[in-house]
Amino acid sequence: MALTNHDLIELTAWRRKLHQHPEISNEEQLTAREVVAFLQDTKPDQILTGMGGHGVAIVYDSGKLGPTVLFRSELDALPIHELSGVPHASQVPGKAHMCGHDGHTTILAALGRQFGRARPARGRVVLMFQPAEETGDGAAGVIDDPRFAEIAPDYAFSLHNLPGVPLGEVRLRAGTVNCASRGMRIKLSGKTAHSSMPETGVSPMQAISELMPALPRLGRASFDVDEFRMVTVTHAAMGEAVYGVAPGYAEVWACLRTRLDSNMSELREAAEALVTDIATRHGLSLEIEYHEIFVASVNAPEAVEHLRQALDELSIAHSEDDLPMRASEDFGLFGHEASSAMFFLGAGEQHPALHNPDYDFPDDLISIGARVFMRVAANLLGEGSAPATQLEQELRGQA
Repeated sequence: MALTNHDLIELTAWRRKLHQHPEISNEEQLTAREVVAFLQDTKPDQILTGMGGHGVAIVYDSGKLGPTVLFRSELDALPIHELSGVPHASQVPGKAHMCGHDGHTTILAALGRQFGRARPARGRVVLMFQPAEETGDGAAGVIDDPRFAEIAPDYAFSLHNLPGVPLGEVRLRAGTVNCASRGMRIKLSGKTAHSSMPETGVSPMQAISELMPALPRLGRASFDVDEFRMVTVTHAAMGEAVYGVAPGYAEVWACLRTRLDSNMSELREAAEALVTDIATRHGLSLEIEYHEIFVASVNAPEAVEHLRQALDELSIAHSEDDLPMRASEDFGLFGHEASSAMFFLGAGEQHPALHNPDYDFPDDLISIGARVFMRVAANLLGEGSAPATQLEQELRGQA
């Protein structure tokens, strides 16, 4: 099966529509509805909505025994004001698709259009339109949804566009491709005082002046080795914006990052011990919270081989260059449930970087990404066939 020129025109227009109406993490209600509406006429065998928040799972079932293959995209945009200047720029101030999730979603919609015309020969395809990737909530929410058991995949695949790589080339490797990370929010409480008598209070000033250089020093090893770990201080605030009050409260935010999940607990313990020691020495009470928790994304060798086979059959250039990446990606959790792999699709060597205000997803990648996923599905499930009858689906469920 192949997308027609008419398909590509409609898919491109739809991608740009999504781009104009971005919704950030955990707010993707209208985007989810748009996905369901766009694929309704493909007559899916099952539609699950509200998964992990606003996630949507659309199932195309052959009615015959075989593996379940899940393809995943993300629905959410970012809280960034767009400065791309394209005609289809965001119409929502302060929010924009600056990571390409609108394009990834369109690639999955292209699969839905093709599986609507012809089901796989065996097994099932699940198109998982996941919410809240940017905050790390989405994959966990989807997997924790009791209905996930209905679509439990044997294989899970995803992609992400990657600026800096030639357009249409692929980066792929087995093993870690994205780091584990978590946001550490440190709250230090003392006692405020009049600024003319700071000695009567307990200020966090000395504590945060120690913390901000000490936390990054917990990092170690080159990124080239599995022992790599990094701490980046991302925010600090102390007291009120006034001259008459000596502060009694402060916050420091830091991002902890490791190549392996097994090293994250060690780094977290070291950071907590450091913060506790400094807070205690300065007479401060301490509270620590964690946010935006991402496990490492680790590509399973078997799943990688299926992707490599598809790329070779399609004559798409690929290498292990630029991998792994320091950035995090919550697709890693699907690897705890299935044989999974993510590949990275070049967006152009001079293309604006992800999360930059002038970024826009290259529409040329829609057909490339869809072709790769379709070839993977064909290799695992066989060439497309007519939609399964209701009787065939019932027999499959009884088997």
